[in-house]
Amino acid sequence: MKKVAIVMGSDSDLPVVEKAFGVLDELGVPYEVHVFSAHRTPMETKAFSSHAKMNGFGAIIAAAGMAAHLAGAIAANTVLPVIGIPVKSGPLGGMDALLSTCMMPPGIPVATVGVDGAKNAAYLAAQILAVEDDELTGKLMRTRAEAAANVIEKDRKLSEKYNRE
Repeated sequence: MKKVAIVMGSDSDLPVVEKAFGVLDELGVPYEVHVFSAHRTPMETKAFSSHAKMNGFGAIIAAAGMAAHLAGAIAANTVLPVIGIPVKSGPLGGMDALLSTCMMPPGIPVATVGVDGAKNAAYLAAQILAVEDDELTGKLMRTRAEAAANVIEKDRKLSEKYNRE
């Protein structure tokens, strides 16, 4: 199975990004975690992203706040799918990061999840890898079935407690 790269612009993004680790661990998806900055380490960011496919990655998750150019800088240097996580920081509460991450020029796409949406980034990366992995597809289907069963059970409990006829 190909692995997922999880790149953050700063280790201060770790509390957000850690939520992706649990999802990938649960699904048995291998991953590596790195810190690169689009602005402070542009050469290292370019080297990592331009060699990512050759190094066994199938998708890249990139988390950054404020100007949030990391996902775009990575996407500019690879044809692998890049998933951006805009991180809530600074006076605009993540709105700046959201817009910086999703507003890419034609031909350099970045799939963007919601602000601080690390879990969805991990699920999306797993779904990308599952295109060629039936076992992972099965795990994702079971995860969705469990989530549906949890909602049905919550509905049942609330109905029993509050519905009056």
